[in-house]
Amino acid sequence: MAGARDDVDDTEAPEAAPTEQQEDGSQVLRRKPPSLLSKLSYASHIYGLQSMLNPLHWLREWSEYLSPPDGSPNIIKSYECRPHLPVRIFFPNSYDQTSPATLPTLFTIHGGGFCIGHIRDDDEWNRAFADSQDILVIALNYSKAPAFPFPTGLHDLEALLLALLADESLPIDRTIPAGSRHPRTAILGFSAGGNLALSLCQLPSIHNHPLAPAAVLPLYAYLDLSTPCESKLRNRPYKSSLSHPRGDAKDALKSLISTFDWAYIPYDQDLRDPLLSPYFTPREKLPPYICVVATELDLLAHESWRFACRLAKEGTNNADMYSIPNPKSKDLKERMCGSQAARSRPGRIEVVDRKGEVDRRFGFEESWEGGGVKWLLVPDVLHAFDNKHVRELMGGEDTVEDAERKMGEVMRVLGGWLKGVWGGAPGLSPTLPDG
Repeated sequence: MAGARDDVDDTEAPEAAPTEQQEDGSQVLRRKPPSLLSKLSYASHIYGLQSMLNPLHWLREWSEYLSPPDGSPNIIKSYECRPHLPVRIFFPNSYDQTSPATLPTLFTIHGGGFCIGHIRDDDEWNRAFADSQDILVIALNYSKAPAFPFPTGLHDLEALLLALLADESLPIDRTIPAGSRHPRTAILGFSAGGNLALSLCQLPSIHNHPLAPAAVLPLYAYLDLSTPCESKLRNRPYKSSLSHPRGDAKDALKSLISTFDWAYIPYDQDLRDPLLSPYFTPREKLPPYICVVATELDLLAHESWRFACRLAKEGTNNADMYSIPNPKSKDLKERMCGSQAARSRPGRIEVVDRKGEVDRRFGFEESWEGGGVKWLLVPDVLHAFDNKHVRELMGGEDTVEDAERKMGEVMRVLGGWLKGVWGGAPGLSPTLPDG
């Protein structure tokens, strides 16, 4: 059964209000300055976090420079366009770096609420994915708020991606394979990085590039910055039957999102700008293939579910099969992204229900001529479950073991899906193999 949950409030955020009406009748939602007391509270919170984390990042960098851990990148490289933002490059362990052979390439963007993440945070994931999928993985870097608010980080990513695509010393596959319409490149982002990945793909310099990514993969992404955190809490299942911290009655993001928003979003910014809130992005502005992954125990999951359903509804001939879930519905299966009960087999990602039928809350896939969308909700896991450092903070042997096994399954699904996209034949069974 679901446990008690945070108190929720469906009112609009106090720092936002509709101020303009567009030609289609929709309203622009502008960011308003908060009270002075709120500003002081947000500032002390974010600068306190950064002052605590930055020395730890510095110490970790020096420690790993002197004694590189397993999973380190093969190359750390800087470009003239952003010399202060080095990128991290991971060759598959099976790849001969003296070979002229090229590789399909996945660019990744780390999370951290646009404020506190570090490019090193995903080294373990990037290394494991490169080695297990035989894919070149390149981690992108960007400046952090509040010193560098929106859209500074986005344009950092744009400059670095263009520099990397032009760097012929890297074995990026710059051809379009037979049977496919698209180059073998893709962008994946974690949390806030998922937001940035979707926004980056919209920029004309990237969208119209000959090596424009064939696919974008937002993982447990923050997609809608126009809806207050309090309104999202009602869409998150709470499962007291699970051990701490998964069974807790509060969402860890609740105490962070408002601070991150204050640091990242300029005053008077349109909160429904697709570059800020990619939930509102028109389908044609995105890559042809999109894989949306969310975590069930996460207040951000419902917006990812709605996003995936909207894309499927717009793209497929089976539009009647997809309705966009209403986050305020009285129907629990529509309002809640997931289920109230824990899944029966720990360590497994099960998309089918007990009758053997696909449970579309947990997964579906649609493809059409020249495009497609895949949705996957990872059950019984928290936000950032696939990040090694977050797992270490979770506590509880069963929680860590469950997260590690599911991370491996997600990697296999994403790798198989990407290879299908690049090979011109996307599509996987929604039932994942035993393992």
